[in-house]
Amino acid sequence: MTTVKPTENKESLFSEKVRAEIDTWVAKYPEGWQQSAVMAALRIVQDDNAGYLTQELMDQVAAYLDMPPIAVYEVATFYSMYEHKKVGKHKVCVCTNVSCMINGSDKIVDHMEKKLGIKLGEVTEDGKYSLKEVECLGACGGAPMFQIGTKYYENLTPELVDSILDGLE
Repeated sequence: MTTVKPTENKESLFSEKVRAEIDTWVAKYPEGWQQSAVMAALRIVQDDNAGYLTQELMDQVAAYLDMPPIAVYEVATFYSMYEHKKVGKHKVCVCTNVSCMINGSDKIVDHMEKKLGIKLGEVTEDGKYSLKEVECLGACGGAPMFQIGTKYYENLTPELVDSILDGLE
């Protein structure tokens, strides 16, 4: 386990681009409240690391924001948007909560698992897709639905799923 010491030069923790992005978020909070930028910092670091976080990266976020590593781990493990292992180029987050379940999300999951040859929580052999079960994504009126990247796809049918997945590069 690598833990960054608080006295380490913060410029050595991340690239200049990543530091600038994190600093933009830190600047949104009052002085001394930089820890409030932890969710944004984790997202930025995750995006810069092929879509997932490592313990070393979380330790670096803690050092950069001057907070205990455990506080960063708590955030990174609570929210489903943070990944702790490699994900596919296209991470398909499928909602299986109440509205989606009532509207057939189980059929959508079954269809995707057969089409992609993987189960929820897995990545295709070619690294193109990963399937993740998530709780409510707040689009209950369009259930069943899933999210790929930052885009929501609603009112899914097996045919629409095929069209969406086949249309991804």
